[in-house]
Amino acid sequence: MKMPKAVIIRTYLIYFIVVIAMLVVIGKTFTIIIDGRNNIFTSSSDKLQQRSANVEPRRGEILDARLNPLVTSVAFYDIYMDPVTVEESVWKKGIGGLSVGLSELFPEKSAREYEEYLRQARAQKRRYVLIQKKVTNEVRKKVRELPIFEKGRFKGGIIDNKATIIRKRPNDDLLARTLGYVKFNNKDTLYVGLEGAYNSYLAGQNGVIIEQKISHSWKPTGTVVREAINGYDVVTSIDKDIQEVAHTELENQLKIKGGRYGCAIVMDVKTGFVKAMVNLQRTKEGDYGEIYNHAIGTREVPGSTMKLASLMAALEDGKIKMTDTVNAVGRYEFYDRSLRDSRPWGYGKVTIKEAFEYSSNVISKVIFDNYRKEPGRYIDRMHQFGLTQKTGVNLQGEVEPNFSKPGSSQWWGGSLAWMSIGYEFQLSPLELLAFYNAVANDGKYMKPQFVTKVLNNRKVVEEFEPVVRYEKIASQSTIDVMKEALEGVMINGTGRNLKSTFFKTAGKTGTAQIANRNEGYGAEGEKKYIASFAGYFPADDPIYSCIVVIAAPTDDIYGASVSGTVFSAIANKVYASSYNYHKAVNEKPSIASIPHVQNGSRYDVNTVLNRFEIKKEFNGNQAWVKASAVGNQKISLADFHIEKEKVPDVRGMGLSDAMYLLEKQGMVVRSDGYGNVVWQSIAAGARSVQGGVIKLKLKPN
Repeated sequence: MKMPKAVIIRTYLIYFIVVIAMLVVIGKTFTIIIDGRNNIFTSSSDKLQQRSANVEPRRGEILDARLNPLVTSVAFYDIYMDPVTVEESVWKKGIGGLSVGLSELFPEKSAREYEEYLRQARAQKRRYVLIQKKVTNEVRKKVRELPIFEKGRFKGGIIDNKATIIRKRPNDDLLARTLGYVKFNNKDTLYVGLEGAYNSYLAGQNGVIIEQKISHSWKPTGTVVREAINGYDVVTSIDKDIQEVAHTELENQLKIKGGRYGCAIVMDVKTGFVKAMVNLQRTKEGDYGEIYNHAIGTREVPGSTMKLASLMAALEDGKIKMTDTVNAVGRYEFYDRSLRDSRPWGYGKVTIKEAFEYSSNVISKVIFDNYRKEPGRYIDRMHQFGLTQKTGVNLQGEVEPNFSKPGSSQWWGGSLAWMSIGYEFQLSPLELLAFYNAVANDGKYMKPQFVTKVLNNRKVVEEFEPVVRYEKIASQSTIDVMKEALEGVMINGTGRNLKSTFFKTAGKTGTAQIANRNEGYGAEGEKKYIASFAGYFPADDPIYSCIVVIAAPTDDIYGASVSGTVFSAIANKVYASSYNYHKAVNEKPSIASIPHVQNGSRYDVNTVLNRFEIKKEFNGNQAWVKASAVGNQKISLADFHIEKEKVPDVRGMGLSDAMYLLEKQGMVVRSDGYGNVVWQSIAAGARSVQGGVIKLKLKPN
């Protein structure tokens, strides 16, 4: 049967109406998701512009070797409210409690003032009302627990995801320049120190949120498109205790001796990991602060500390023996120039080893005479020792060594003589220390490093092993001879007044004239010097190497008295506080004879005997034991039998054990004296009575 045309038209009409209605509902639902509106009948004129925006992640921490924070990130949050989004029933029920809670957390307004403020904002349909700026995460959590806010962003109107993350150094200026920073400029980003070198680990990944335009500015809606991923933590090799010692000692010396700047570095001999690095420079106010990393970024002439490399080269080439005799006359001529000893009349006839210990410049004549016809061979040895290249440390700003080369405009007839004693050869303090560290490490040159591992939630993401740059910079015989000479400096030579009272040290002093900024080298009395000391300790089995450099001291100029005293103070204090140097008190048995042992708890007696490494034998397996000495060799432990409802024999026990056993039987204990129980008023084996009183007498052993 054919349907009437009117029915067909009506059917199609209903169908199209239903489809249109569905499309409207879908469109309105989409509008709610995009705009955050909770009323599907909001007019299009009320529609808010939206965009996505990045959320900065929490930057990872930089930690010392013991996981103490050297740099951390502290987040502060701005708290806003959208009072319009709160349902009327929730608003009426909670506005009073919310206002009281806000006044308690932020007392600059009373509860009444907060309530009036929020009611007015709701009446004006303001969608972004400031509650408080820059609150800590702890306070933020408390705000979230307040009435209305406890319902969250969409039902409670709280907007608290705008964070300001501030980088903090808990130790103030300590290690500041080595830690560094990342600075974002309009065009370029400046990466400084560890912050810059390990930025890819520390930075994390940005999150994405939705912002909406309110009152001509963009505000976060609370909608998170992608959560931010926090940065990894970087664990350094820095020992904060050693760093504090080095910083304090260098700062004190700079205040006493003066100086343009000073730096001190302590390195682990076996691994090359840096344990401390201090860089202090005079400020405009006259104090000293971490302004520039001179340890890696400033190259200067090393002075007499370079004599170690010069003599090593001559030994390797078989040109000298340390027992050879030279005439240290005090003045050494090279063409139209001369070099002098600090002792004008010289040292007379001495061995080369003695000349090294006294830091005589006669060494310049030794090197000049032996290499004048083949200067390239001397340079090759410096390259072999790692002194002609950067260390490769993973910090931006390390400078290349600078030195005269045969055939260059810098080179002249006496260059070899000057280079051999630390002129015409410029190194950074770290480059020089890496060389001394290799000597201490029996010739193995370790790459200096600052970071041992990277952590994510305390789980290791990446670990950095020690890196060997040169397996052997010189023969073992040369290394052994020069290590003996470095010890001789501290016993017989320029470092003899720096002896440690605890252990032997080895090192070399250095004093060199430097340019007085743009004024050249200056006339007599206006000259500026750099004082340095490089060495290691303890000399017998080196653990740490250390260099101290002070530029342009105003009171005294010599490496021993200016920088050597800082080295010695660092070495002594590190020794006093380091477990590496001290044997454990229980490494050997500390009991010379078998002591008296009380009867008592098997566990307690066994723990004490183990602690003092006293031999023992067990007979039985009960929880309480009787102890007796077997000659002077060991302690015999036998079962201490306790019968139910019988008074135990507590003689020979301490009061606490005796009371425990007696009170366990239900008895009341009265005691007199101290020490061990020698008498009990109720004989052992008698029937115990609940609540019965037993008296004990105690005497010391």
